[in-house]
Amino acid sequence: MNIEPIAYYHSSLPTKFGVPRQSGLVPELVGYVSFMPQYRNSDSLRGIEGFDYLWLIWGFSLNDRKSGAWSPLVRPPLLGGNEYMGVFATRSPFRPNPLGLSSVRLIRVEEGSEGPVLVVAGADLVDGTPIYDIKPYVAYSDAHPSARSGFVDSNKWQTLDVVIPENMHVPFGDDDLRALRKILELDPRPQYHDDPERVYGMSYCGYDVRFRVSCEGVLEVVGIVEL
Repeated sequence: MNIEPIAYYHSSLPTKFGVPRQSGLVPELVGYVSFMPQYRNSDSLRGIEGFDYLWLIWGFSLNDRKSGAWSPLVRPPLLGGNEYMGVFATRSPFRPNPLGLSSVRLIRVEEGSEGPVLVVAGADLVDGTPIYDIKPYVAYSDAHPSARSGFVDSNKWQTLDVVIPENMHVPFGDDDLRALRKILELDPRPQYHDDPERVYGMSYCGYDVRFRVSCEGVLEVVGIVEL
């Protein structure tokens, strides 16, 4: 079976560093889905405004492994990258078929010069991610509030306290700033990094957001520089 992208996702996060590890973790993060020319048909979206959430089926386009390379065992970041789990018991990007599945909130449908665009929130995708299909989220069949979640249930992600000095120039609007705080709270660093003196840089909204993390779990933004 040959599949081609029907659309592409666009957001303020151009690299993997900083992208939320799961959809829905940063509901303030807004992006949009623009369709390929052959799919810019408003009829294909008729009725979609009646759904609050959508499923996006997409491709791990930034995988750095060769096509077809995969392993039956992977090391989930939630376990510190030190414990192996079966690839099909995780959401690792390194799969036999590098496909992802994300639930996003539909904010609105916009009509523009290039056809309809879906404005969505809460995605865990990098800017430029190919979208292969879109399906509506149906609560009565898709939601399972009492379901077990394997190793995730006993390994909650530890969030950070984020400090942005009051005297620092912040070039973002309030909405983008709220999303940035949530992204940083989730700790975008690799789990094996714990050097409190190391300064990290994260591309966001055309700027390099620089920060370091103390041993006490406080993330301090030390600079915001235009790229």
